[in-house]
Amino acid sequence: MREGRWSTVPFNHPATFETLAMDPEKKESIKKDLIKFTKGKDYYNKIGKAWKRGYLLYGPPGTGKSTIISAMANFLNYDVYDLELTSVRSNLELKGLMLDTKAKSIVVIEDIDCSLDLTGQRRKKKDDEEEEDDELKKKEAEMLLKREKALREDNVTLSGLLNAIDGLWSACSGEKIIVFTTNFVDNLDPALIRRGRMDNHIEMSYCRFEAFKVLAKNYLDIESHDLYGEIERLLEETDMSPADVAENLMLKSDEDNANVCLKQLVESLEEEKKKKAEKEARKKKKKAEEEEKKEKLKGTKENGKEI
Repeated sequence: MREGRWSTVPFNHPATFETLAMDPEKKESIKKDLIKFTKGKDYYNKIGKAWKRGYLLYGPPGTGKSTIISAMANFLNYDVYDLELTSVRSNLELKGLMLDTKAKSIVVIEDIDCSLDLTGQRRKKKDDEEEEDDELKKKEAEMLLKREKALREDNVTLSGLLNAIDGLWSACSGEKIIVFTTNFVDNLDPALIRRGRMDNHIEMSYCRFEAFKVLAKNYLDIESHDLYGEIERLLEETDMSPADVAENLMLKSDEDNANVCLKQLVESLEEEKKKKAEKEARKKKKKAEEEEKKEKLKGTKENGKEI
């Protein structure tokens, strides 16, 4: 690496696919995909494609997006390059950084939707124009301010990022994985995440029973318990992230044990289920009120025409 481009630290994150709280079939699919990629040099040459693969990890906070990157790096024994776009001053600097990455590496851009204004430069058309109007006005005002700022500063653009990860020079070091993470995949420009750039789209979902069993084994060293049936039911009825489930399972004192932690998890899940039901009731009530308002407005307009 050239001086000043990247700083290096030992990568000691302990995450592995074995300890990753995820559906076993999905984990196995990802591992097979990674192995196929690492053995694909001749195949990539044959089809005339750069030897690199893109992964888009998307889902709510706390679902393990950063953890799976660590598991991938440990599984492949690859270096990890953590690219913070907000600290990159120009497209040229970004290109230089990408050229300085070595083979057998994972280049990570976390929270891509928050890193820069890369989400709306080529806005997707929405089917519902009425729903779009207010949101468009607000976002257009924000976009205008950001674009004005971009004119004053030499910032990375969407075009610059696309060229850096998928342009002519992107294949120079070979055998490279590029990972984007986001909590809001719908906010991203389609060009940024199309197949060929982000080849494998992986949804990181809320914790379900299979993922819970991995966490219980990791944190409590158990594989079954009388409360497992109730926990399985509650996990299907509500949405709790693996991070929140893990926090409930963590032993916090010498007096804690598996029974205490699992009872605490049941209480947390029941509370979360209650909150979810209340939220859905509020949404339903709001929708009903809006429909009623529309009907009244429609009736007023019709009466006005009759007069």
